Order: sequence, then C-alpha cells, then structure tokens
Amino acid sequence: MFGRHSEKGGSHATGQDVEPSSSNANETGEKTHKHRLPMYNHNGHKVTRGIKPEGESGRKGIHPFHFLRISARSTSKVSMAVNVLWPFVPAAIAVRYAAHEQHKWIFALCYIAMVPAANLVGFAGQELARKLPKVFGVVLETFLGGIVEIVLFMVLLRKNNDVPDDPRYNNFIPVIRAAILGSILANLLLCLGFCFFAGGIRQRDEQEFDPAISEVGNGLLLTAGFGLVLPAAFYTSLFGSQDYDIPEESLQNKVLTTSRVTAVILFVAFFVYLWFQMRTHHGIYDAVLEKDEERDHDRHKDLKKAKLTLTECIIALVISLTFVSLLAVLLVEQIEDIVIESGVSDSFMGLILVPLVEKAAEHLTAVDEAWDNQMNFALAHVLGATIQTALFNGPLVVIVGWGLDKAMDLKFDIFNAVLLILAIIAVGNFLRDGKSNYLEGLLCIFIYLIIAVMSFYFPNPREVAEEAAAIHGTAGEGGSTAAEHAKRLFL
Repeated sequence: MFGRHSEKGGSHATGQDVEPSSSNANETGEKTHKHRLPMYNHNGHKVTRGIKPEGESGRKGIHPFHFLRISARSTSKVSMAVNVLWPFVPAAIAVRYAAHEQHKWIFALCYIAMVPAANLVGFAGQELARKLPKVFGVVLETFLGGIVEIVLFMVLLRKNNDVPDDPRYNNFIPVIRAAILGSILANLLLCLGFCFFAGGIRQRDEQEFDPAISEVGNGLLLTAGFGLVLPAAFYTSLFGSQDYDIPEESLQNKVLTTSRVTAVILFVAFFVYLWFQMRTHHGIYDAVLEKDEERDHDRHKDLKKAKLTLTECIIALVISLTFVSLLAVLLVEQIEDIVIESGVSDSFMGLILVPLVEKAAEHLTAVDEAWDNQMNFALAHVLGATIQTALFNGPLVVIVGWGLDKAMDLKFDIFNAVLLILAIIAVGNFLRDGKSNYLEGLLCIFIYLIIAVMSFYFPNPREVAEEAAAIHGTAGEGGSTAAEHAKRLFL
C-alpha cells in the first residue's frame, strides 16, 4: 500500500525561520510570530505551499510537451516499454465499432490496451501521492492502484442478469467471484514471486524485510481468507445434506444474507486497518520505509527525475480512468462470447485472465521496487493491494450488488476456496523468517502456474456447456457428435 513518496526529500530542502527580536516583542506585548523563508527542494525548485519537496515539479499548470515526455518515461524502464502499447487503445475502440462481431479480436485488443491505460493510472497516482502528506498519499495511491479492479467488478455486476427466463440472461457472478480470488492469488503468488526472484537475482543474497509489514499483512490475509471462504463452507455443509431439511431456495437466501453480513464486517475491518496504519502506528511504518529508502539503488535518479504538476496529475488520472472504464466495458461485452465460442472456462477467465490485466501496473511497480533493493516497499505494495481486494473491493461489490438487488454472494466453490487458503498459508510460510531469495520467488511462481493449469481445465457450469454445444454442433449426426464432445470437454 506504500509508494515512494517519503518526506526524506525534505532533508535536501532549505528553509529558515526568522523570528523578531525578543526586545521588540516585549515592547509591543504581542506574541512572537515566526516567518518562514521560501523552501527549495533537492532540484532547486521553490516548494509550493502544501506540496511535499520530493513532489515539487518547479512548474505550474500544464505544459503539453513536458506532460507527454514525463508520462512516456514513467517510473521504470519496463513501465516505459509498456507505453509502446498505447496504439492498441484506439485500435481496440475502432474495431469494436467497425467490426463488432469479431469477438476474439475485440477481446484481444481490449485486453492489451488495458495494460498501458492501467499503467498510466498507477504512474499518475504515484506522482500525485508524492505531492501530498505521507499518510494521505499512501491511502490515495492504494485506492488509485485498485480502481481498475473496482471498475471491472462494477461493469461485470452491472451487466449481470441472472434471471433464466430473460432473453438477456448473462450470469457474470461466477466470473466476479473468480476474479476476486484471482486478484488475490495474482498478487500473493505471481507478483510476490517475481519480487522475490528479481530482488534475489540482482542482490545475489537474501533480502530482508521488516516484520511490522509482513506479520500485520499476513494476519489480515488470514482474517480475510476466513471471511471469504466461510459462506462457501456454510453452503457446502448444508446443500444436499440428509441431516438438514432445507429447501434449495431457502439455503440460497441464507447464503446471500451471510455473504452480505460478512462483506460488511470485512469492510469495517479494512477501515480499522487504515486507522491502525494512519493514526496509531504510523510511526512504525515511517521508520521502516525511511530505512528502506536509504537502500534504494536508484534514489538519486528518482530525486532528479522531472515531475508532473498537480494539474497534470489530475489530467493524467482523468484520461487514464476514462480509457480504463471504456475498455473495461468493451472487454466485459466479449466475455460471454469468448467463454462459449472459444471454450475458455469461467474459472480461467476470472482466476487468471482478468486479474492479470487489472493488476499489470501494480505488479510492474512492486517488481521495480524489489529490483532496487526496497523489499519493504515491494512487500507493502503487494500485501496492501491484496488486503484492499480482500477487505474492500470484494466486499464492496457484494454491498453494491445488495443495493442493485443482484444476488452477488461469496459462495465460492470448494476448488477456489481451497486455492485461497493454501495460497495464504504458503505465502505466510515464506514470510515467516523475514527473508527472501530467488528460490522462494520461483516456488511462488510455480504454484501460480499450477493453479493456472487447473483453472484452464476446470469445467464450466452445465448451462454454458450446453449452449456451447449447440453453437458448435451441426445438423444431423455430426451435430450430435459435436454436442457430446463439448459436454465432455466442459463437464
């Protein structure tokens, strides 16, 4: 949840307090007042009032050339390379409206186009956070980092229509549930694995991180894991049981109610965590991250980099969020056709494909921090994003679904529930000793790859399989064979 926007840059700034002489103050009988001379940051820029020295750009308003140049350079070489994908944004929009029946092409173009748009969201959020007070900047940057995920969840929820008799029937709730878990798994296993691997390869030694970040994060993840899994365990224990005579409709209502109550509790837990981090224990995090900054191999380069102005940050966020929202709508429109026509399972779509594109910017930032020997920053970024998904984004979509009268619940199937608990236990074991190396990183990546294979072959619900069979089948004996093949594939 933390970005590189410390107050340490203030040590390079120069400022001086000027106080009237005590004799004059005594003569007038007025209280002594302090006047501060202008403050300048490490680049010699005069610091604007209310702006942190490290975030001062030395400019005001918007300068198109500087805006494009700074945005193109982004935060790292990898992020800069991602900006090469920007031509896919207009291409995706054009193909959607020029050839709307080309579902595979539209999905592929939108999927690629989401990466540079999400990257700009992350970069603009980080630039804005540099200018704000430290704690508020942390909260804002974390929220902006997860806003792509929130947009996708809300679009999927809005498009959902789970009334079977309705000709517009589209049940996206299984995809949303899978995407919630997929986002957590992508952060915990894939992103953290690459952080451990990148840091271990460059340092050629074990990297250390502070337990203040790892222990608190791991405890919150265990809490979130129990909250997300228990409604599924509740349903599985009662469904079809001979010991309990509960009608299916009544059981579904009970699961929906328990999911909504659980979502509210997790929602409250998230804000308690923010209070813990921002108010009562912020000094611990400040000390840990300031020490981490001293080990940053590229800190001198980061300080010298040109910065966006406050106005340019806001403009970059508006542009990037507009494109992200539009591409999310176009992407979601193609999911049903991709699942039915291409044989991609709901599980693979939600667990793997959707989380990879929505988390691309956050993953690039965290791996770059690990590469620069800032493991506390990287770990806090990974765990912070995971905690936000588990305690805020996931419960938020349940609560919003409640308001929209959508049957959005936390009834994960046993396969997904087991994946979540095992992933939290595995990562907790790697974090226990406060050290990391490239071997642990590779192990996390291998676990994620195994999950990807399992989800790829996980079958779709029966009604989706039958619809796919009808589409791919042909008249006569050949059509029957195709239908049977599709059913065997999905079921």
